[in-house]
Amino acid sequence: MLFTKTDALLEDLYEIAKNVHESAVYFNEYKISSMDTLKTFSETMKDYESKGDKLIHEIIIRINKTFITAIEREDVMELAVRLDDVLDGLETCSSRLYMYDIMEPDETMVKFGQIIEDSSQQILLAMDLLRHQKLSEMREYIIRINDLESTGDELVRRSIRELFHSSTDPIHIIQLKEIYEVLEGVMDHCEDVADAMETVIMSNT
Repeated sequence: MLFTKTDALLEDLYEIAKNVHESAVYFNEYKISSMDTLKTFSETMKDYESKGDKLIHEIIIRINKTFITAIEREDVMELAVRLDDVLDGLETCSSRLYMYDIMEPDETMVKFGQIIEDSSQQILLAMDLLRHQKLSEMREYIIRINDLESTGDELVRRSIRELFHSSTDPIHIIQLKEIYEVLEGVMDHCEDVADAMETVIMSNT
């Protein structure tokens, strides 16, 4: 169903997307120089994740109290959960970096950080359009997210191959391979958000 006024649930979704984007910016731009800064990085990412959980809880309460919704309740929850998956993936990666004492990101991690931040920005722009009832205009951002996910797929394949060819330390290989795959999983979650947005468009236009 199309809507004609500001909808609180869509505003909630935008706030969730905004928190995801802010966490991705922090994840990409924060500079780790010591164990103390690595610990701060991990703790701050956990704070973003905790804020995301709180926002999810709030939107569930609002859904249960709202009689008429701008889009289907199932679509609202699908978008909220998929957005939260992105944040959970970033927090998981930050915790792995802390557990493995990895203080200097390699080229692959840097590239993933940039791709993920870009994807989160596309998501936020699309969610802004959703709350302003401009559904058809969301598709250009959905396409961009899908393109970035393909870039992430290629990056993880190439990076893991190079890792096995360049490193002789099995523990180092296991640690980095896991981190690469977690980061690639974050991109998969971004694509899941894009798919959920496409469902909303198809159901309401």
